[in-house]
Amino acid sequence: MKPSPEQIARARVLVVGDVMLDRYWYGPVDRISPEAPVPVVRVTRQEERLGGASNVAYNVVTLGAQASLLSVVGDDDASHKLEALVAGTGIRPHFGRDAQMHTTVKLRIIGRQQQLLRLDFENSPEKEVLASQTATFAQLHTEHDAVLFSDYGKGGLAHVEAMIAQARAAGKAVLIDPKGSDYSRYRRASVITPNRSELEHVIGPWHSEAELRQKAHALRKELELDALLLTRSEEGMTLFDAQGEFHVPAQAREVFDVTGAGDTVIATLATMMAAGVPLREAVPIANRAGGVVVGKFGTATVNYGELFAPA
Repeated sequence: MKPSPEQIARARVLVVGDVMLDRYWYGPVDRISPEAPVPVVRVTRQEERLGGASNVAYNVVTLGAQASLLSVVGDDDASHKLEALVAGTGIRPHFGRDAQMHTTVKLRIIGRQQQLLRLDFENSPEKEVLASQTATFAQLHTEHDAVLFSDYGKGGLAHVEAMIAQARAAGKAVLIDPKGSDYSRYRRASVITPNRSELEHVIGPWHSEAELRQKAHALRKELELDALLLTRSEEGMTLFDAQGEFHVPAQAREVFDVTGAGDTVIATLATMMAAGVPLREAVPIANRAGGVVVGKFGTATVNYGELFAPA
């Protein structure tokens, strides 16, 4: 099922999670430092992009759907720059402020068209601010067709269990990009989308497709999930649901940068489901979106035309 642009335009996705500012410093590398055996990058250009949950929401609006973004930020320069970027996208922001928090910044140093170093600046929000965001969620989720939790492990989803319960009780599709080794907090979600290494942290390694099937279905049933979508990079993705398994091979194309590809996949999946596309039909579309975005540099998005362009 290919949704029309009009169906996509009516789809409403609420994105909840950890936002961050992605900074890129570019420059030529002409020599090795005399102080240590590391390259010297002469920075000639700087760029800032939406990262984390804000990139997920940006993917939703780039496809042509409506996105609201619920998160916690600090009261610092990075938060104001993040808000300015969000303001230019059409995303509806609902930011709680925590003066004690440093808005997460990921600074990537780029030389010779490749990432040489990444520096992360972050800490966790206060519980009082998170509690106020939970109250805001209670009002917001009823206005949306799907709820997407983007967990980057930065502390912004401390109350995710209660929010999942509210959204599911209201009949909303709930999608989760998970983090960590304890998935019990995602119980009763519609679908979670771990990659291979993330899933291995939870169920352990597998040595055959049969063992993966057994472990994935056991986890799905234990957590009362409708489905588990395993993203497998060059191996495509596999959906485990009540009907069994459904595998979609990767689309052959040059991989330039996998940064943010998971954001694009789950954002596309949520957008399709919010537009009324059944999960099994939404998975190949999300797979196609991931294939497009890895051909771009840095955190990137896919528009409707790119997604449904003839092969």
